[in-house]
Amino acid sequence: MLVEEEKIKQQLVERFGLSGEKITVQRERRVWADVPAAEFGEIFDYAANKLGFVILATITGLDEGPTLGAIYHLARESGIILNLHISVQRDKPVIKTVSARFPVADAYERELVDLFGMQVEGLPPGNRYPLPDNWPAGQYPLRKDWKSDTIGKSEVTENA
Repeated sequence: MLVEEEKIKQQLVERFGLSGEKITVQRERRVWADVPAAEFGEIFDYAANKLGFVILATITGLDEGPTLGAIYHLARESGIILNLHISVQRDKPVIKTVSARFPVADAYERELVDLFGMQVEGLPPGNRYPLPDNWPAGQYPLRKDWKSDTIGKSEVTENA
């Protein structure tokens, strides 16, 4: 019986007016929510502060064609995972950092920057991750339209 999962879904629907189709209980301990990027911060804070999702397990980047996406996998200590999915326009992929709430987000957000070309507002300055510092600007290897032959091996290995 999925009592807790359905309760989480209902709380998100009531609090944010999201349609029931945008929030689904996939299976036991798995809740998925497709949320508007403009409301993401408020929904994320509500999940962390009011619904008890105190662990950021990871952030998954996605190339969705005309948009780029991110799934924030939040967990309760009981093992229930809430997956918050947002999409942003490919030509202006801007999201806000969640590293103030979850410091571990720093590494995941740097992956979104390096591998997908997302801009993460509020991300503190730091080293690139996971690509080397001399990786060519504007080359995002996890975008579907990226071609590995657009850079030469010497560009990446030089001064490595």
